[in-house]
Amino acid sequence: MAPTTHTVSNQPPPLTGYDVFGSDRALTEAMRRHIAPESLAGVRDELGELGRAAGSAQVQEWGALANAHPPVLHTHDRYGHRVDEVEFHPAWHRLLGHAVGAGLTGAWTRPGGHVRRAAGFLVWTQAEAGHGCPLSMTHAAVPALRTDPELAAGWEPLLASTVYERELRPVAAKAGALLGMGMTEKQGGTDVRANTTRAEPLAAEGEYLLTGHKWFCSAPMSDGFLVLAQAPGGLTCFLLPRVLPDGTRNTFAIQRLKDKLGNRSNASAEVEFDGTWARRVGEEGRGVNTIIGMVAATRLDCAVGSAGLMRQAVAQAVHHCTYRTVSGGPLVDKPLMRNVLADLAVESEAATVLAMRLAAAYDADTEAERALLRIAVPAAKYWVTKRCAPLVAEALECLGGNGYVEESGMPRLLREAPLNSIWEGSGNVQALDVLRALRREPMALDAYLREVGQARGADHRLDGAIRGVLTELADLDGIEARARRLTERMALVLQGSLLVRWAPPEVADAFCASRLGGDGGAAFGTLPHSLDLASVVERARP
Repeated sequence: MAPTTHTVSNQPPPLTGYDVFGSDRALTEAMRRHIAPESLAGVRDELGELGRAAGSAQVQEWGALANAHPPVLHTHDRYGHRVDEVEFHPAWHRLLGHAVGAGLTGAWTRPGGHVRRAAGFLVWTQAEAGHGCPLSMTHAAVPALRTDPELAAGWEPLLASTVYERELRPVAAKAGALLGMGMTEKQGGTDVRANTTRAEPLAAEGEYLLTGHKWFCSAPMSDGFLVLAQAPGGLTCFLLPRVLPDGTRNTFAIQRLKDKLGNRSNASAEVEFDGTWARRVGEEGRGVNTIIGMVAATRLDCAVGSAGLMRQAVAQAVHHCTYRTVSGGPLVDKPLMRNVLADLAVESEAATVLAMRLAAAYDADTEAERALLRIAVPAAKYWVTKRCAPLVAEALECLGGNGYVEESGMPRLLREAPLNSIWEGSGNVQALDVLRALRREPMALDAYLREVGQARGADHRLDGAIRGVLTELADLDGIEARARRLTERMALVLQGSLLVRWAPPEVADAFCASRLGGDGGAAFGTLPHSLDLASVVERARP
């Protein structure tokens, strides 16, 4: 018989056995907006299956195991031969295999493919975020490869495949393949034009040998990598396979794996090339232009992935407060906690709505939508990813001390939260890219103003914020030093426009009041008390 002092009470049940997709109202409503009616039922079934898997106890255990047992580098085999292999826990392979099987690397040829894939990526990130890295890079490599039709014809079907094959073999012998990326080097970081890796042309057209290093190379067990190197004609993009067509290993020396703050399940490596065979992608000297399509797609995935982390943090916080009682009633009903939860829910919904809108722009693929993406993707990447860490920290605090304990899963979310703000260019890079779009591409600003203008007249605070952005743009003196301020305002105005048009009035009202109208504080939980906060929280309940 257990001692009475060890009776457990007032502890919430674990949030498990639920549909991550179906319980996310902002996401399910986005599917109704952006998916053609004739495809909607099938997409709902597809995402519902993925959502139930993501919310299952089994998949949640896979995520915990993959992070508790990080990848291990084996540079040599027992006989002293160089092998350069990274060993992952079986849970990693189960997660990655399920994601590939769900189509999370294929978007470019399916109807509504980008919206479907982005929604799936947002859902599956909530199970475990680290393996999203190879999924994102594999998906995003397609625009770069399409600059070389022959390469695209051979690789694109493998990248879009729903078959996961973990073994390193020639890609011609595989039913599916994954791609990674290696751009940054020790001396340059974000400044890839400072790269020193050399590319020496061979006699065969388009073939080169690379010599140099890469400071960050994610997912080093991928089948191939898009890399940048200095060819005779300048900085150029190359496709570097791990295994050559004859079955021999390409020279790909993994020097070490990074010991990272979060993202523990994923391997990020330092690699050396020494006469490493590669195939040119695009023209010599146009490496940045060739790979920029991949960068843009991965930047959108940064926003989508952050939206997924935010949604999971909010779901955990609302769930905990629903079942936890304080002073004779559920914590969720206490006015101050309700304000915190509502504020978190508004931020999460704004991130989701923006991410899905930009995914839909990829599907539309019109000149106007491409122009919108050129300015809205870096703005969204900047703002959504920056909001992720403070949101997750506040959601963790809703669980109190329980949230600080590893078993809650919240510390893993918090360690993961800053990554997307850094990956594919940190905040300053995104803000400067917004300025670059404003200066070089007038259509981008026109597309942005048309988009936010669709809600003009519906909310006076949004109208005032739009005027404020136009005032900022009219004064170009010292614009670079104000780039973060401008990018933030542009992202907020775009989110506000989308919420005013598509979200329930209580959500749009809370957003416009606090983010655009100045009636909110610097911390979460400072919404005007007069708003319908109970409805906002109820909408976010998982």
